[in-house]
Amino acid sequence: MLHHIKSIRKYSFVLIAGALALTSCEKDFTNPGAATEAQVLNSPDGLIGLTVGIQKRWSVGRQSPVYTTVTAAGFSTFELRLINPGNSEENELSLGKAELTGTNGVVSRLWEESLLVRQEAGQVLANAEKVPDAGIRAGLIAYASIFKALANGTIAQFFEQAPLENGENATFSSRAAVLEEAIATLESARATINSTPVSAAFLDKTPASIDAANTIDALLARYHNMLGNHEEAITAANRVDPSSASTFAYDAVNTNPIAFVSILTNNVYQPVDLGLGLPSGLAPDASDQRLPFYFQDLMPEANDFRAAAFWDGATKAIPVYLPGEMDLIRAEAHARSNRIDEAVAALNAVLTKLPSEDAFGVGAGLAPYSGPMTQEAVLEAIYANRCIELMMSGLRLEDSRRFGRPAPDADGEERNRNFYPYPDSERANNPNTPPDPAI
Repeated sequence: MLHHIKSIRKYSFVLIAGALALTSCEKDFTNPGAATEAQVLNSPDGLIGLTVGIQKRWSVGRQSPVYTTVTAAGFSTFELRLINPGNSEENELSLGKAELTGTNGVVSRLWEESLLVRQEAGQVLANAEKVPDAGIRAGLIAYASIFKALANGTIAQFFEQAPLENGENATFSSRAAVLEEAIATLESARATINSTPVSAAFLDKTPASIDAANTIDALLARYHNMLGNHEEAITAANRVDPSSASTFAYDAVNTNPIAFVSILTNNVYQPVDLGLGLPSGLAPDASDQRLPFYFQDLMPEANDFRAAAFWDGATKAIPVYLPGEMDLIRAEAHARSNRIDEAVAALNAVLTKLPSEDAFGVGAGLAPYSGPMTQEAVLEAIYANRCIELMMSGLRLEDSRRFGRPAPDADGEERNRNFYPYPDSERANNPNTPPDPAI
């Protein structure tokens, strides 16, 4: 379906007024007063407006990747509990295995919206050189690259394969190749802004919530870590300023999708409980200060646990990444390289951190690690702390596979899928779509 994208609809200066036309079967109703595609792609203001619209597509609404990644990963790893089975798409995710098929709307939207974001970001990158102002051009490249990389990195977390480019009958590549493409995009953007800083003229016309330089390095650390590029992951994580903050910002019109759809209504899903769906040996310590941060009430009636933190207000911002993720990436990379002392030091930065010492207030306030100084034990502790520190981040399915946690149908299974089926919309339009994974 998304490989039949043919044109860009019309965009306003500040927010997108339309979207990409998806397929030839969808009519393209044109607003005669709106900008043409050529006008959008050939003017600085048009490209800035398109870039702002990309962020909105990514982060606003039930169809957005922000909603679909948190929802999908949460149900697939038992982090979330379904409140109302009448939400059939979320119910299928909670059941997983063969119950989750290519017809599922959450899975389809995760795939489709990610590819649309990638397409739109690619349009910005392909036309940025037309902008004469170097600082505005650098801003366009940085922000479009962040969202193109997020799109590729997200697809690679949930699907075994994906096309590297949108196009008719596109061929599929391995998820490793998709992650490598994300890294290449980010490295190119990093080189651009290192030579030419993003200008105030660009920042004045875009949401101020994303710190481009630190976000690029944080995503480089994330995707290098997923690929097992340990030294590169550490280097990128070390460049991230722990006091910086990058978020998807919301207001009364463009609301936080998790809060608006699920948490405030208490009609779709909530966190499963204080154990976060983890086996007892990995569940949070009762004194872990991250629990009162992420939960509204630690002793609710009838075990009706509800999320707090970034999820219980319609205008609350959602982090693009957390400082603790960088510490845990360093810990994991050192542990996998058998540098156990360095791994524990990075893990302790998360365990002993107080809420007041974190840019977002995420702090455990616990004693340092005291378990066995073995690679296996330290990696298990790192995994548990990723689940706690990065609760409802959308990263847990990827983490579960990478850390070798019990797979579907294994004893003590900790996830109900390994990878997702390809959406029927893709299969119906692209004969190169691979067979679905069994689970």
